[in-house]
Amino acid sequence: MADIGAIFAGGFAVGIYTTNSPEACQYVAENCMANIIVVENHKQLQKILQVEDKLPHLKAIIQYKDTLKEKRPNLYTWADLMELGRHEPDAPLNMVISSLKPNQCCTLIYTSGTTGQPKGVMLSHDNLTWTALSTSIHVNLTDTTRGQEVGVSYLPLSHIAAQMVDIWITIKIGGATYFAEPDALKGSLVNTLREVHPTALLGVPRVWEKMQEKMKSEGAKSSNLKKKVVAWAKDVGLQTNLNRLNQNVSHIPFNYRIAKKLVFNKVRKALGLERCSNCYTGAAPITRDTLEFFLSLDIPLYELYGMSESSGPHTISLPNAFRLTSCGIDLPGCKTKLHNPDEEGNGEICFWGRHVFMGYLNMPEKTEEALDAEGWLHSGDLGKHDQNKFLYITGRIKELIITAGGENIPPVSIEDAVKSALPLISNAMLIGDKKKFLSMLLTIKCQVNADTGEPEDELSSEAVEFCRKAGSNATRVSDIASGRDQAVYAAIQEGITRVNEKATSNAQRIQKWIVLDQDFSIVGGELGPTMKVKRPEVMKMYKMQIDNIYEELAQSSNPDNLVATK
Repeated sequence: MADIGAIFAGGFAVGIYTTNSPEACQYVAENCMANIIVVENHKQLQKILQVEDKLPHLKAIIQYKDTLKEKRPNLYTWADLMELGRHEPDAPLNMVISSLKPNQCCTLIYTSGTTGQPKGVMLSHDNLTWTALSTSIHVNLTDTTRGQEVGVSYLPLSHIAAQMVDIWITIKIGGATYFAEPDALKGSLVNTLREVHPTALLGVPRVWEKMQEKMKSEGAKSSNLKKKVVAWAKDVGLQTNLNRLNQNVSHIPFNYRIAKKLVFNKVRKALGLERCSNCYTGAAPITRDTLEFFLSLDIPLYELYGMSESSGPHTISLPNAFRLTSCGIDLPGCKTKLHNPDEEGNGEICFWGRHVFMGYLNMPEKTEEALDAEGWLHSGDLGKHDQNKFLYITGRIKELIITAGGENIPPVSIEDAVKSALPLISNAMLIGDKKKFLSMLLTIKCQVNADTGEPEDELSSEAVEFCRKAGSNATRVSDIASGRDQAVYAAIQEGITRVNEKATSNAQRIQKWIVLDQDFSIVGGELGPTMKVKRPEVMKMYKMQIDNIYEELAQSSNPDNLVATK
């Protein structure tokens, strides 16, 4: 309400993440010269009060939940704000609304700042309204003349994905947004989905991965007969859907119909997705393993791709335009070109269209780096097209590892291969920039504290199952980390060796790896708001462990040995 109200009043709507420190809040508020700050509760209020004296433009603070624990000048409750406006005439506001122009900036999205300070992405009225219209037409969302689309909001609204889907597209089509509990990403999201039964859902990869882990762990407890039925159904589901992708299906196979009745419908109901015709994934890379897992259960995950600077989506997969691991095709009215492609067709992905942003607030040099003279937005991502113009993301220029030997290595495909080979592993991060060889940080799947979102020491059921198969009785991360469990370490090394055997060159082999004491998390600072690994942050946090890897091997007499660091 505050966001939309600010825009209608001719101001800028700006979001701050609830996980931001007082200093990070100060940076955003100072950078955009905020006049009014709206906070959720006393805890968030304290962050602003700590830096209030450094914010010369600040006129008022509004707390919209709970009662105020202290009275201060220019500090209001939401009820106070409503009362202030109750006796104001509509005429001045109507004049402001009628004076607004499509090309004026109306919202600022601060990039999460995985590299350097966050940048204020300026989006215009036209950016938002045109993108909402184009996306809703492209994915064939139902408008109110035919029914009502229902979605669940669980990502921070400061993020462009949540803002575009949960606010602007929903308003455009007259849909309904249900707001999940604050602990949605800590495990309560599925309960909300079961209550709401959404018709469309955008899940960040970690959401789909967590669902996959939960289903696998529940499946492990089933009877042998049930396991066999589910395995058969998944084989049928994957084959039928892959045939559909390749247009090899002239009719619906009989065994698919049985599998749907026995398994697929029940899975959808358990997840609250029985009405959900479109399940999307975006905002971070997703593994092929997770895509195939859901496809085998007759839940295709349609990948989309974009960025804050493109008002959200740029390419989207559709039921009739879908390729596994592709991010789909351009939105209508948008264009993609690949800048400086190599011999395999990989180039920097550039966007063009009415969704492209106005520039970065007060950062003309950064704006010139991102937007060229012809209006193409340079994404910093690497990608390629197939013959049907489906876009595939192959890496990120800033994440590209350039070894001391000069080899360019995109890390994500190697990290995904390790996670796929080792179901025990939660996060895998490849290291090797300016180094003589590649190494990897590994974290173990564990239980998560439902209240704080912090990773706990107790292993997840999937991790326990892996350990038992490896001949280990480990039940905690601390039983494994730092080389304490030789059986698990041997099993991890076997998985790494399998990945290395498929490496395209010796330079792409993982020479050393370590298991960290705890998993990555948002509260720990290793993950961003959409659960994407903040690589520069991780490099800083685990600098000592990384330095040890390379110092140890420098002293070793056999640098080609593939070993784990303990």
